[in-house]
Amino acid sequence: MSESAAANQAGEQQWTDESWTSPDGLSLHYRDYPGPPDLAPVICIPGLTRNARDFEPIADAFAGKRRILCVELRGRGDSDYAKDPATYVPLQYLADMEALLAQAVIARFVAIGTSLGGLITMMIAAGGADRLAGAVLNDIGPVIEPAGMARIREYVGQGRSYSTWMHAARALKEQNEAAFPDYAISDWLRMAKRLMQVGGNGRITYDYDMKIAEPFNTVEPAEAVDLWPAYRALAGRPVLTLRGELSDILSPLTLTRMGEEIPDAHTVTVAHRGHAPSLEEPEAQAAIASLLDRCE
Repeated sequence: MSESAAANQAGEQQWTDESWTSPDGLSLHYRDYPGPPDLAPVICIPGLTRNARDFEPIADAFAGKRRILCVELRGRGDSDYAKDPATYVPLQYLADMEALLAQAVIARFVAIGTSLGGLITMMIAAGGADRLAGAVLNDIGPVIEPAGMARIREYVGQGRSYSTWMHAARALKEQNEAAFPDYAISDWLRMAKRLMQVGGNGRITYDYDMKIAEPFNTVEPAEAVDLWPAYRALAGRPVLTLRGELSDILSPLTLTRMGEEIPDAHTVTVAHRGHAPSLEEPEAQAAIASLLDRCE
């Protein structure tokens, strides 16, 4: 059990652990923070190796003001691991999200997608944007920089483990310091406890199925597909794109074009951050609060 789950049981946080069933029969998990039933809920969709804990800053800031669902894609967190690693691909994640919307009877929602979660958000828009009351894309756009993809391939699916949380935090610092140059060791510890769990052997491991790397490392999804039409499908509702100032995934050139393609969309650059902002940053939270105010 994570520290956050223990805190929830102690009454310090308020969410329920819920699940839905994927089209191929997996049980997939999400945290459900209650909010006003008359407002469109927020659905938070995480990045490639992340889980529901990644959106604790959003829940801390906005739970109660909006219902917030923090989902865990197949193979992450408390969601089932896929029987076939070939299903760890965006089209399957999209089908899983469509199943969530149907089973939870959610007709309209605000999406907050980090990295892969932002790609899924654009894909949802391409299939029916009227369901989206607004969208936040966190450090992702229709063009993904090859250098960033290459960096991610260097670590995803490596299966590293650590004897203590401090060892885990120091390893994260070594790997990611360029993206979070002002982080103190307490920040790295917090990140470690969001990304990792204590395994059955007592060692600290990443909280995802290492097999997610198999299709990711063999397919170039963003280079063969034109994602600009999916992004343009978001037009007509509040849209916010956050970019880490130091990002190697979303370039300033792409961010500029995103503002041109949807002229009333907002773009915000988060200082001293690479891929991807944690959404704890004051400028990120202020921009998200502004977007939520404009939704409905």
